[in-house]
Amino acid sequence: MSQEFILETRDLTREFKGFIAVDRVNLQVRRGSIHALIGPNGAGKTTMFNLLTKFLPVTSGQILYRGQDITALPAAKVARMGMVRSFQISAVFPHLTVLENVRIGLQRKLGTSFHFWKPESSLYSLNNEAMALLEQVDLADFAQTQTVELPYGRKRALEIATTLALDPELMLLDEPTQGMGHEDVGRVVELIGRVAAKRTVLMVEHNMNVVSDLSDTITVLARGSVLAEGPYKTVSKDPRVLEAYVGTVEEAAP
Repeated sequence: MSQEFILETRDLTREFKGFIAVDRVNLQVRRGSIHALIGPNGAGKTTMFNLLTKFLPVTSGQILYRGQDITALPAAKVARMGMVRSFQISAVFPHLTVLENVRIGLQRKLGTSFHFWKPESSLYSLNNEAMALLEQVDLADFAQTQTVELPYGRKRALEIATTLALDPELMLLDEPTQGMGHEDVGRVVELIGRVAAKRTVLMVEHNMNVVSDLSDTITVLARGSVLAEGPYKTVSKDPRVLEAYVGTVEEAAP
């Protein structure tokens, strides 16, 4: 595996009782890039993410991260290696403050992740670092806000902050703009562009405007297989992609 690529799959396959959800997918994610995984509903995008982050076992094939075969490794070990994922649904603690949520992500650095009997004051040393992360995602003014009170778009930004707290080398973002209004989408797109400056991002995204604005490379899945790959201008004009989307990509293309 070339050092050019941080993540690679080789003939990655996942079968569910005779149904092949991911079919011999070969994926290469270049270091320092933003790589989008797109496709119509049922294309296998979320299954791919679940395989990459070890929430599902692989039926056959290989996953390599930084040149190491991680196919059989558990999810927690893969995360500790620097490949961290966000989810489609909210994955923050609603009744903690914004600052407390980020602090939990940082807690691993203290080696006290499971020491729940320790007083909260033992985490105060993380406050400055947590605030710095909140500054990165424009949430510093919300630090003492209970998370349940955050607008939806801000909540998604907090999820990115908690992901950043784990200091990932590769971030996997699952539908980061799903359910957002135009203003929130613009804010999150700008945020992803900023945080990607020092790391690699692989994202599943349905919004073609977001994909065209952010992505260096796009892989299109259809029925579990790679249909097309390349920059947006090339992929968006591919007849096979237009057919798979039944006009969705055509309408979004410039």
